[in-house]
This record gives sequence, structure tokens and C-alpha cells, in this order.
Amino acid sequence: MPEGLRRLGLALAALLAVIVLVVGFGMSWLLNRDEVRSAIEAQIKSVTGFDLVVSGQSSVSIFPVSAVTFQHVGLRDAETDSPALVVDELTANLKLIPLLLRRFEIADLTLTHPHIQFTRNSSGGSNWAPLLRRLTAAMKPGASSAVPFSEIRIKDGELSYHDDANHAQEQFSEIDLSLAWPAISQSFAATGQFSWRGDRIDGSVNIADFARALAGQRSGLRVRLAGSALKFAFDGAMSAGPTLLMEGTLAADSPSLREAFRWAGQPLPDGGGFGRFALKARAGVSGNTVALTNVNVELDGNTAEGVFGYTNDGGRTLQATLAADALDLTPYASTLKMLTSGAHDWNRQPFDLQSLSGVDLDMRLSAARVTVGATHVGRTALAANLRGGALTFSIGEAQMYGGSTRGSLGITRSGEAADVKAQFQLTDVDLESCFAEMFGFRRIAGRGNVTLALEASGTSPFGLTQSLSGDISLKGHDGALTGFNIEQLLRRLERRPLSGAGDFRTGRTPFDHLNVAFKLDQGVATVQEMQLDGPTVRLTLTGTTTVPGREFDMKGVASLVSATDATPTFELPFVLQGPWDDPLLYPDSESLLRRSPATAPLIEQLQKRSPRDAVKSAIEKLTGRPLAPTAVPTPDPASQQRQQD
Repeated sequence: MPEGLRRLGLALAALLAVIVLVVGFGMSWLLNRDEVRSAIEAQIKSVTGFDLVVSGQSSVSIFPVSAVTFQHVGLRDAETDSPALVVDELTANLKLIPLLLRRFEIADLTLTHPHIQFTRNSSGGSNWAPLLRRLTAAMKPGASSAVPFSEIRIKDGELSYHDDANHAQEQFSEIDLSLAWPAISQSFAATGQFSWRGDRIDGSVNIADFARALAGQRSGLRVRLAGSALKFAFDGAMSAGPTLLMEGTLAADSPSLREAFRWAGQPLPDGGGFGRFALKARAGVSGNTVALTNVNVELDGNTAEGVFGYTNDGGRTLQATLAADALDLTPYASTLKMLTSGAHDWNRQPFDLQSLSGVDLDMRLSAARVTVGATHVGRTALAANLRGGALTFSIGEAQMYGGSTRGSLGITRSGEAADVKAQFQLTDVDLESCFAEMFGFRRIAGRGNVTLALEASGTSPFGLTQSLSGDISLKGHDGALTGFNIEQLLRRLERRPLSGAGDFRTGRTPFDHLNVAFKLDQGVATVQEMQLDGPTVRLTLTGTTTVPGREFDMKGVASLVSATDATPTFELPFVLQGPWDDPLLYPDSESLLRRSPATAPLIEQLQKRSPRDAVKSAIEKLTGRPLAPTAVPTPDPASQQRQQD
């Protein structure tokens, strides 16, 4: 650039700066500040529809910054006494060009530490209705009065939300937001941060057509919320009249769904699970109803697809239909532990029944594979229904324990206690894994059918066992009693009845058929039928077992049989007592004595002759020689005399 032109440019810039300074200082002296303040107050009232009530000082600055500042300001509807907005400091920055022409127009507003009160009455009306009506009229095409400014900044604000219709109340604090609706665009944008329930949230809202949205018509909508507990995003469209309608794509994720529910005021039951969560779906909102389709949800590594529905019309109802390839329910099963960690006693920890109230549930779930701890279940169809504090699980069909299962489980909250009813039919299942997981009993192997019809009430698993009533039946085949070798015991005692039982609580007792039927009443199970038929052993039992104490008190008869003849070759009554995990079996002593070649004559003679003769005969048989006669001593006369004296 030639030197002359450069110097000319610098001179013009300097001259312009001098003119601006002169004009600025001149206007600072010449403008009527009361006139400026009154004009700004009138514009705020015109835009908001509220009366501007200033209880503090106000100041007008023209140069170098053109702004009007009000201290302790309230925006109040003429029809109400309660202000919708109270601001510690309201600053209206003025547009420069209109100011030079002595027109006082607001460029933007800054609200420092505002206290915003937003209420909805039972009919749906809002205390901010005047502002919405003014904005709607001003944003219409061809409106006679347009909004003079297009941006509002909020610094360190607070918002109190009261919804009388839904009985909801929320508090937002530390609000730092920028609200903008550019004059050259139809859009509206709100970006910033706020604190809610102890979490700092970054948020943004974009409305494609602000004028149509204010009029309740359809407009594009984009929402982003990000906090430590939950991230949420929505892209779609909305309309507000006559009811709220929204449709679009929704995405949400959380590092812990349990923490997200706690943050939202809906704590989940104590226990495991409900960790990492992610959701993507097509969302539709109509009034108080939310419908999610094309759902892809991930929770604790489990992935499922389906649909969701949520309704809040005086009562909250959640509906879902989901399908998954594989589900691992182990984390959730740990919430309900029937046995203690040592598996020798029932768990006495009280149930957490809070989750049975507040929300109604209707869910359908199907999966190709389900894992619960060490249990692997095949194709499963499950339905869960929660209504009025009553939860029902219905299994249409589940491939479990190597067989199939059908039935239902009902849990109803009754004060602090849970009323439980269970009806299940297990067909051709593996008995060892079935009884081990259901009752902690590991003494039966094989396959069979199990039918359960039980009911109980209690505040803990132990409490349930104390009131357990109903029926249990088992028809097993091709299995064994584990931990007992009854055949070995019988053959040993058949040869040598007094040899002692020895250690027989190892090994197995095979059976071809096993029929068992229990009648339960208040935690005590009485044997209605119990018969085991094996290749070499037949076993029958009578008596009871206590479920709370996990102990046997039974009597039975064990018999040796042959494959060709059903007539027993040896029978032995016995007693079964002790804990389920390590019971004791006592053979009948009198029966063994009768079978012993050494003691049987003694018992027989005791029944037929005098005890002295019977004992003498038994001793002679044991020793193999006759007993020598016992000499009778001759009495001493002196001794007899002393006795007489």
C-alpha cells in the first residue's frame, strides 16, 4: 500500500474515533437518563406482559458502555401479587446505532442471580402465560410489534417449579444460560449449565421454528442433556397444542442405572445389577403417554430389542415387550438370597419391598439362553406383571435343569411382609441341580417330574419357611441317593448284625423309581408317600422334616431285594435324623439283636424262662462249656448269732 494512502487511512480512523468520543461524551451529558430508563421499562413490559417493579436503585450508562441497570427487580402479573421473577440485578444493553439517533432499544438482557417461579395449576395454566402470549403475538409474521431484543443471559439463577396437576415440585440452582432467537433466523437456542439434585448438567435446546412452537404448531426440536448420572439426547419434532406431541429418535446412557434412578428420586432395591445402561429408540409422545419403538437397550452387558410404553394418567404404568439372544440375570438374583453365604441356614435379612409400589409393570420377555449363577436355562418365555403392590411372574415355558418348567410366582406386599404363592411343574428335570438350587438339598440325583404348590408369608426368607404350606411331589427315575450306600450297610449287617454300621455315609444308593409326596403346614413337611425302588434295595420312609430348621425326623425300612424276586431277603428298620446337609442314620438295635446268633437265644430265653436260667444258657452257648455249679458257703454259727443279735 502506498505510504500516502496508509497515512490517509490512519488519519480517517483517528478522526472517526474522535467523533465517536465526542458524540459519546456529548450524549452522556445531553441525554435525559430518566427518559432512557422509562423507555427501557416500557419495552420490558411490552415484551413480557409483566409490570416491572424496581425496589432498588437504577443507573444509566451511555459511554463507553450503553446500558441501563436496575437493582432488585420483580416481574409481576397485574392479576397476581406473587412475582414470577425476582432479579438481584437486571442489565439492559442498548443498541448503538438507534442510540445515536436518540432511539432507546434493548440489544440484550442480563439477569444476575434471578429467582424464577414457575407454577402450573390443576387446569394446566401457567403463571408465565402472559409472556408466552406476548411472544406468540410478536413472533407472528407481519406482527405490528416485534421483540426488540433477541438474547437473554442468566447468571447464577434459581428456578422453582410447582405442578399442582401432577403434584410435582423441583428446584434448579446455579443456572447459567444463554437464550437466543436471532432476528435473521426463525430458530431458538438455549445453552448453558444448571444444577439439579446435586448434579451439574450441561444442556442445550434448539427449536427450528420458534414462532410456530410458541403457537403450539409443529416445529423441529433438538435436546441435549449431559450429567454424571445420565446423558440424554432427542432429535425430532414437537407441537404443543392442544396436547403435547413429540416424535423423533431418542438416546440415553448411564454408567450406573441404579445411580440414575437414585438421582431421579426412584431408588432401586438393594443388591447387585443395574449398572451400565444404554438405550436407543424411536420415540413418540402424546400427552402423558410415551411410546418407544425399535428399542435397542443394553443393561449390565445384556442386550435386548423390542418396544416400551409409559403412561402417567394418575397412575404410572410401564409396558415392555423385549427379546434377547442371551441374558445373564446373575447380578439381579443376588438381590434375593434364600440361604446365607455358608448355605447352612436360611437368610434372615428383611425383604426390600419398596419397589413393589409406585409403578405398575406389564412386561413380556423372551430369550434364547438365560444364565442365573450356575444355572443355564434354554429358551424362555417370561411375563412379569406388577399392579397395586402385587407382582406376578409367569413362565410360559422355560428349558431349565435339563427339562422344561411352567408355572407362576406371586409376591404381594402386606405391610412389611411378603405374601408368596408359587405353583410350578417341572418336567424331566435334573433332580440334583433342581433341589440344590431351590432348597439347598444335594442328596438326590437322577431325572424326574416335580410339582410344587406352595404359599407363605414373612419378612425374610427365614420367615417364609416358618409359614410355608402346600404340597410337593416328586416322581424320579434312573437316579441315586447320594451320600448313602444303603446296600453296603444292609449286606454287612445281614452277615454280622452286631458288627456295627461303620462309615456308610458315602457312595450312592441307585434307584429305578422314586415316589415322594410331602404335605407342608407351617414349615413342617409330613411324608405322605416316600418309596424308593432300586435294583437291589427297596426303601420306605415316614415322618417329618422341618423346613426352618432344615432337619429330618423320619423312620423307615430298608430291604435287600433281587432282580428276579421282589420278596425281601433282608429287612432293617432305621431312623433318619439330623440336618439336611449331614443327616445321621441309625439302624434299629432290637432288630439287629434278634438277627445275631449270639444274642437271639438270649432274647428268646428271656421271653420264655427266668432271667437267671436264660442268662446261664446264653453264656454257655457263647463260651462253649457248661458253667460250674456255684458252691454255697456253710454259715458260721458265730456270724449267725451276730446277725440275729
